[in-house]
Amino acid sequence: MNSPSAPNSYWNQKPVLSSGQKPSGIRDSRPKEDDYGVLDAKTFDAIEADELFDSINHAITHAGQSVLYRSLARPETDAVLIQKKQEAVRELASNSMLREALQHLVDTVKEGEQSLYHLLYGTFTGGIAVDNSRGGSKDAWEFNGYGYHQFIDGTGFAIDMVEMVETLPQPQSVYLRELFQTVRDFGKSRIYSLMRGPVYVSEGKFKTREEKSHYLPLSRFTPSMFKPIPVFFVVAVLAAALYFFQGLLASFGIAYLGYGILVLAVPILPVVLIAIAASDRDTVIYPLRKLFKHSPELARLVDVLGMLDELLSFHRYPVAFGGKMTLPEISESERHTLEVMEARNPVLAQANSNYVPNDVSLDDAGRLLVITGPNSGGKTAYCKTVVQIQLLGQIGCPIPAAGARLVLAEHIFYQVPDPGHLDEGMGRFGHELKRTREIFFNSTPRSLVVLDELSEGTTFEEKMELSEYVLAGFYKLGASTLLVTHNHELCERLQDKGIGRYLQGEFSPQGPTYRLIPGVSRVSHADRVAAALGFSKEDVEKHLASRG
Repeated sequence: MNSPSAPNSYWNQKPVLSSGQKPSGIRDSRPKEDDYGVLDAKTFDAIEADELFDSINHAITHAGQSVLYRSLARPETDAVLIQKKQEAVRELASNSMLREALQHLVDTVKEGEQSLYHLLYGTFTGGIAVDNSRGGSKDAWEFNGYGYHQFIDGTGFAIDMVEMVETLPQPQSVYLRELFQTVRDFGKSRIYSLMRGPVYVSEGKFKTREEKSHYLPLSRFTPSMFKPIPVFFVVAVLAAALYFFQGLLASFGIAYLGYGILVLAVPILPVVLIAIAASDRDTVIYPLRKLFKHSPELARLVDVLGMLDELLSFHRYPVAFGGKMTLPEISESERHTLEVMEARNPVLAQANSNYVPNDVSLDDAGRLLVITGPNSGGKTAYCKTVVQIQLLGQIGCPIPAAGARLVLAEHIFYQVPDPGHLDEGMGRFGHELKRTREIFFNSTPRSLVVLDELSEGTTFEEKMELSEYVLAGFYKLGASTLLVTHNHELCERLQDKGIGRYLQGEFSPQGPTYRLIPGVSRVSHADRVAAALGFSKEDVEKHLASRG
């Protein structure tokens, strides 16, 4: 019994195969100001999502890297789908035979994938020369020839995928079974029949072998300029002309001139072949590739390649990263929660074997987490770790931790001071308050919000009052909210209301330990930081003394 086709939820995202005039870039799915999902553009930049992608990316195909980037840029909120992906990741880890067979498939079709893009987006400039690239830019792929070589190799990619999936071991995970079935479904599609051939041309329309009537004579397209019937016809015409002129000229005693006429007629053959090839390109190859580019079945096939490569990348990531890794337990709830043991930053810890892990606890009781402490103590790194781990868990990827449980977030917001992009007529305070307002009114109980400082650019009294009611509002809203602040007076006011959980950066006599421990920091290490930068009070006085 065949597995069911992949459900429509698999194809909610824009496909990685472009239907336009040029191929999609790997990072084209990044959020935009007016087009985003769980992450908006400002949050995407603030959490260093591009660096996170570079850290976890072990995909080898263009489709695989595009799908992986799309997963990070536009993560899913369907818990069932992510649980299916996790099940597939576990199966690849435990079933080496399936994993190696799947890796062989991806390795084999990788070159064909590039040929498919050449077919769909290339410009074929003509000539008798063998097809090759005239320009390597994805914005202007030009090839000598008429596209026959690209047509054969590009369609061969789809044919190989269909044939190779039939030879793979049958997976047990639902996610892989549904992806395999999508490939099989493509093998039953009209687009696949046109790619596999033969293609018959009738009044500018194309028919497959199954669509052609057995009794209807139609022109059959073959991807080669050397076509037997036209070549035979041209040779026959030349032979008949030679025979005629030989007989005519013989009557005048100058039969030898017939061979000269034959020599002059020989160039007619390549001219005819070029005309046939140009006709094939303009009336068959270009129109066929337009059908291919707009085919949802082919778009899904390319997405499946990307999704398989993404799974293999997830398997390779823990090996390359090193240390404890886990697939988080995905829970379903009306409110966001995140519990992580020994969390390490996915970007910073990869190059640092001594990276200090921290626990994360964003539950119903501690859904407002306030983090205090001097600069350079690890507060911002902790917040980015929280968001990046949430994001990795939300796409089905292993995370650098000893254990974890999370609820998928409907929205993830990260606010950082942004004095370099002030709106006209609006100061820093108004600019940041506008961003806070935007986050608040778009947050839900299943949102994860990080506020790196709040209400800067105004008086202390106004900052206290505004911060207090804004944070109380996030708490009542139910969103998981992290606040980074130096303001211990604000913490005292919130504690008086009985809301919030409090962490502070731990410092030893030698400096920060990068561990976060319970409590509120009431000390400043500004002098230590200034001294480390060479800008302490003594440094200023020495500089002034040196200037006389």
